[in-house]
Amino acid sequence: MKTRSKLIVAAGMVTIAGLAAASQVRAGGDRVAFPENYAKGVRYLTLDKPDSRDVRDYYTSPAAAEAAKKGAPLPDGTVVTVVQYAAQFDAEGKPTKDANGRLTKTDKILGYAVMEKRAGWGTAYVEQVRNGDWEYQAFRPDKTANPNANLTSCFTCHRRQAGQDFVFTHDSLKMAPP
Repeated sequence: MKTRSKLIVAAGMVTIAGLAAASQVRAGGDRVAFPENYAKGVRYLTLDKPDSRDVRDYYTSPAAAEAAKKGAPLPDGTVVTVVQYAAQFDAEGKPTKDANGRLTKTDKILGYAVMEKRAGWGTAYVEQVRNGDWEYQAFRPDKTANPNANLTSCFTCHRRQAGQDFVFTHDSLKMAPP
Protein backbone atom coordinates (compact mmCIF):
# COMPACT_ATOMS: atom_id res chain seq x y z
CA MET A 1 0.00 0.00 0.00
CA LYS A 2 2.84 2.40 0.78
CA THR A 3 4.46 1.76 -2.61
CA ARG A 4 1.20 2.48 -4.41
CA SER A 5 0.72 5.72 -2.48
CA LYS A 6 4.26 6.81 -3.30
CA LEU A 7 3.66 6.07 -6.99
CA ILE A 8 0.44 8.08 -6.99
CA VAL A 9 2.16 11.03 -5.28
CA ALA A 10 5.12 10.83 -7.70
CA ALA A 11 2.81 10.68 -10.72
CA GLY A 12 0.89 13.67 -9.43
CA MET A 13 4.09 15.66 -8.94
CA VAL A 14 5.27 14.83 -12.46
CA THR A 15 1.90 15.88 -13.89
CA ILE A 16 1.93 19.17 -11.99
CA ALA A 17 5.52 19.90 -13.06
CA GLY A 18 4.64 19.15 -16.69
CA LEU A 19 1.58 21.37 -16.60
CA ALA A 20 3.57 24.17 -14.99
CA ALA A 21 6.25 23.96 -17.69
CA ALA A 22 3.67 23.88 -20.47
CA SER A 23 1.79 26.86 -19.11
CA GLN A 24 5.01 28.81 -18.73
CA VAL A 25 5.94 28.20 -22.37
CA ARG A 26 2.57 29.48 -23.64
CA ALA A 27 2.76 32.52 -21.39
CA GLY A 28 5.65 34.24 -23.17
CA GLY A 29 4.38 34.86 -26.70
CA ASP A 30 2.59 38.01 -25.66
CA ARG A 31 5.94 39.67 -24.91
CA VAL A 32 6.83 39.71 -28.60
CA ALA A 33 5.21 42.51 -30.58
CA PHE A 34 5.13 42.50 -34.36
CA PRO A 35 8.42 44.09 -35.53
CA GLU A 36 7.03 46.75 -37.87
CA ASN A 37 10.48 47.86 -39.07
CA TYR A 38 11.93 44.40 -39.73
CA ALA A 39 12.55 45.17 -43.45
CA LYS A 40 14.82 48.09 -42.51
CA GLY A 41 17.21 45.55 -41.02
CA VAL A 42 19.47 43.08 -42.78
CA ARG A 43 17.97 40.37 -44.98
CA TYR A 44 20.57 37.73 -44.37
CA LEU A 45 18.99 34.58 -45.80
CA THR A 46 16.37 33.42 -48.27
CA LEU A 47 15.36 29.81 -47.86
CA ASP A 48 13.36 27.70 -50.31
CA LYS A 49 10.93 25.34 -48.57
CA PRO A 50 9.37 23.15 -51.29
CA ASP A 51 7.93 20.77 -48.67
CA SER A 52 5.80 23.55 -47.18
CA ARG A 53 5.39 25.32 -50.54
CA ASP A 54 6.92 28.60 -49.39
CA VAL A 55 9.97 30.84 -49.57
CA ARG A 56 11.29 32.44 -46.38
CA ASP A 57 13.22 35.68 -46.00
CA TYR A 58 15.16 36.14 -42.75
CA TYR A 59 15.78 39.59 -41.29
CA THR A 60 17.59 40.93 -38.24
CA SER A 61 19.43 44.03 -37.09
CA PRO A 62 22.90 45.01 -38.30
CA ALA A 63 24.06 44.77 -34.66
CA ALA A 64 23.02 41.11 -34.47
CA ALA A 65 24.77 40.31 -37.75
CA GLU A 66 27.96 42.06 -36.58
CA ALA A 67 27.90 40.18 -33.26
CA ALA A 68 27.58 36.86 -35.10
CA LYS A 69 30.48 37.77 -37.41
CA LYS A 70 32.64 38.48 -34.34
CA GLY A 71 31.62 35.24 -32.64
CA ALA A 72 29.94 37.22 -29.84
CA PRO A 73 26.53 36.41 -28.38
CA LEU A 74 23.64 38.11 -30.13
CA PRO A 75 22.83 41.27 -28.17
CA ASP A 76 19.77 41.81 -26.02
CA GLY A 77 17.10 43.36 -28.17
CA THR A 78 17.88 41.11 -31.14
CA VAL A 79 14.83 40.27 -33.21
CA VAL A 80 14.87 37.65 -35.96
CA THR A 81 11.90 37.91 -38.32
CA VAL A 82 11.03 35.26 -40.87
CA VAL A 83 8.62 36.32 -43.61
CA GLN A 84 6.90 33.34 -45.24
CA TYR A 85 5.83 33.89 -48.86
CA ALA A 86 3.79 31.47 -50.94
CA ALA A 87 5.87 29.83 -53.66
CA GLN A 88 4.62 29.91 -57.23
CA PHE A 89 3.46 26.68 -58.85
CA ASP A 90 2.63 25.92 -62.47
CA ALA A 91 -0.63 24.45 -63.80
CA GLU A 92 0.67 20.93 -63.10
CA GLY A 93 1.39 21.77 -59.47
CA LYS A 94 5.17 21.87 -59.89
CA PRO A 95 7.16 24.70 -58.33
CA THR A 96 8.45 27.34 -60.72
CA LYS A 97 12.06 28.45 -60.42
CA ASP A 98 13.98 31.58 -61.28
CA ALA A 99 17.15 31.83 -63.39
CA ASN A 100 19.23 30.81 -60.35
CA GLY A 101 17.20 27.66 -59.75
CA ARG A 102 15.48 29.11 -56.67
CA LEU A 103 11.76 28.78 -55.99
CA THR A 104 9.80 31.72 -57.33
CA LYS A 105 8.09 33.54 -54.50
CA THR A 106 4.81 35.34 -54.90
CA ASP A 107 3.78 38.55 -53.17
CA LYS A 108 1.38 36.58 -50.98
CA ILE A 109 2.59 36.53 -47.38
CA LEU A 110 1.53 33.40 -45.51
CA GLY A 111 2.71 34.57 -42.10
CA TYR A 112 5.63 35.65 -39.95
CA ALA A 113 7.72 33.86 -37.35
CA VAL A 114 9.54 36.07 -34.84
CA MET A 115 12.04 35.36 -32.11
CA GLU A 116 13.20 38.11 -29.77
CA LYS A 117 15.89 38.22 -27.10
CA ARG A 118 15.57 40.44 -24.02
CA ALA A 119 17.57 40.37 -20.80
CA GLY A 120 15.80 38.36 -18.12
CA TRP A 121 13.09 36.86 -20.32
CA GLY A 122 14.47 33.37 -19.81
CA THR A 123 13.90 33.48 -16.05
CA ALA A 124 10.18 32.88 -16.66
CA TYR A 125 10.96 29.29 -17.68
CA VAL A 126 12.21 26.18 -15.98
CA GLU A 127 15.71 25.16 -17.06
CA GLN A 128 14.46 22.20 -19.13
CA VAL A 129 12.49 24.59 -21.36
CA ARG A 130 14.53 27.80 -21.29
CA ASN A 131 16.16 29.03 -24.53
CA GLY A 132 18.47 31.62 -23.07
CA ASP A 133 16.45 34.84 -23.02
CA TRP A 134 14.53 34.17 -26.26
CA GLU A 135 10.77 34.35 -26.76
CA TYR A 136 8.82 33.31 -29.84
CA GLN A 137 5.65 34.41 -31.59
CA ALA A 138 3.91 33.62 -34.86
CA PHE A 139 1.91 36.24 -36.69
CA ARG A 140 -0.74 35.94 -39.35
CA PRO A 141 -0.46 37.81 -42.67
CA ASP A 142 -2.39 40.73 -41.13
CA LYS A 143 0.40 41.01 -38.51
CA THR A 144 -1.78 39.92 -35.59
CA ALA A 145 -0.56 37.18 -33.27
CA ASN A 146 -1.60 33.71 -34.35
CA PRO A 147 -3.47 32.28 -31.36
CA ASN A 148 -3.23 28.78 -32.85
CA ALA A 149 0.57 28.78 -33.03
CA ASN A 150 2.28 26.06 -31.03
CA LEU A 151 5.00 28.13 -29.36
CA THR A 152 6.04 25.15 -27.28
CA SER A 153 7.40 23.59 -30.46
CA CYS A 154 9.56 26.69 -31.00
CA PHE A 155 11.19 26.22 -27.61
CA THR A 156 11.63 22.48 -28.13
CA CYS A 157 13.12 22.79 -31.59
CA HIS A 158 15.39 25.79 -30.94
CA ARG A 159 16.71 24.21 -27.73
CA ARG A 160 18.85 21.95 -29.94
CA GLN A 161 20.71 25.08 -31.10
CA ALA A 162 21.95 26.11 -27.64
CA GLY A 163 25.54 26.26 -28.92
CA GLN A 164 24.50 28.87 -31.50
CA ASP A 165 22.48 31.10 -29.18
CA PHE A 166 19.35 29.04 -30.04
CA VAL A 167 19.34 30.39 -33.62
CA PHE A 168 19.26 27.85 -36.47
CA THR A 169 20.50 30.41 -38.98
CA HIS A 170 23.39 31.65 -36.83
CA ASP A 171 26.01 30.62 -39.40
CA SER A 172 24.11 32.49 -42.11
CA LEU A 173 24.17 35.60 -39.91
CA LYS A 174 27.97 35.50 -40.12
CA MET A 175 27.68 35.92 -43.89
CA ALA A 176 25.11 38.75 -43.76
CA PRO A 177 25.77 41.70 -46.05
CA PRO A 178 27.04 44.83 -44.33
